Amino acid sequence: MSVGEQNGQLQRNHPRPIRIGVIGVGNMGQHHVRVLSSMKDVELVGVADINVERGLETASKYKVRFFEDYCDLLPHVQAVCVAVPTRLHYAVGINCLLAGIHVLIEKPIAASISEAESLVNAAADSQCILQVGHIERFSPAFQELSKVLKTEEVLALEAHRTSPYSSRANDVSVVLDLMIHDIDLLLELAAAPVVKLTASGNRTLDSGYLDYVTATLGFANGIVATVTASKVTHCKIRRIVAHCKNSFTEADFLRNEILVHRHTNDYRQAALYRQDGVIERVSTSNTDKLGAELEHFVNCVRGGNQPSVGGEQALKALRLASLIEQMALEDRVWNPLDWQSEPKVQSLTPTV
Repeated sequence: MSVGEQNGQLQRNHPRPIRIGVIGVGNMGQHHVRVLSSMKDVELVGVADINVERGLETASKYKVRFFEDYCDLLPHVQAVCVAVPTRLHYAVGINCLLAGIHVLIEKPIAASISEAESLVNAAADSQCILQVGHIERFSPAFQELSKVLKTEEVLALEAHRTSPYSSRANDVSVVLDLMIHDIDLLLELAAAPVVKLTASGNRTLDSGYLDYVTATLGFANGIVATVTASKVTHCKIRRIVAHCKNSFTEADFLRNEILVHRHTNDYRQAALYRQDGVIERVSTSNTDKLGAELEHFVNCVRGGNQPSVGGEQALKALRLASLIEQMALEDRVWNPLDWQSEPKVQSLTPTV
């Protein structure tokens, strides 16, 4: 083998690191920086933030460059993680894509349907990766739940995601902040179009956005789902349960635990108490979901593969989230057959 062939083989076995930057180093951006700084085959080039003090502090801590204007970062990177406030997702994301930069953008993909559609189209035109941070897709508990439910006949799903009040993400409603995670997961698990929807919500006196919302979804395949999200609950819950024909399955994302309850007819006559069922505990890994999400993004950038949660999937979740938010604000029932004459609402109809 010649020296050139040896060098070529070495480069294939040890590819050059992907050069990445982080735009926005607030709460979530700090986590992106932390994980990226320790990843193999990744070179964290720099961070950008309009908060100079915070940006300089982060850059110094991780020994990378700081850019007050994120546009100055773009010539130095192949990919970016965008963790700015939701209202800025479109402006930052579109500039990155137009510059030929691969983008992982935090959820929701954008503040409006039209902005999200523009981002999806820009990614396609530029042939850049557009991944959206629906991080629960990478939760070990959700991945195992998906495997369990593939062998079950699902009748109904319930999702609960509640938190105490926080000033974080106060520029959007609880639907776009918390519920959108479970909307994405329910669409993935049900794997059918939504054909019926009801939603109700409430807000605190000092908030301009919905802080509590609950919705009931009817899917074309007969599955019924309820989803509840709250920013004013004094305990933190991250849970999906599945009512199946032959089992009841609980997935707790905080404890990374899955329990499957089943009936049994194997009773011992001598037993003092009758056993009505058995509980199976499903093993899950301790994989860090943000690490898994970022590794997936890097692999997509390197290999040119489409991400598991790309722009199209995120757009579907946003369409449904927008519809739930609208119905909760108006306290109305939505059915596609009833709204055919109203194109504004019909345009939000989620399709899977």
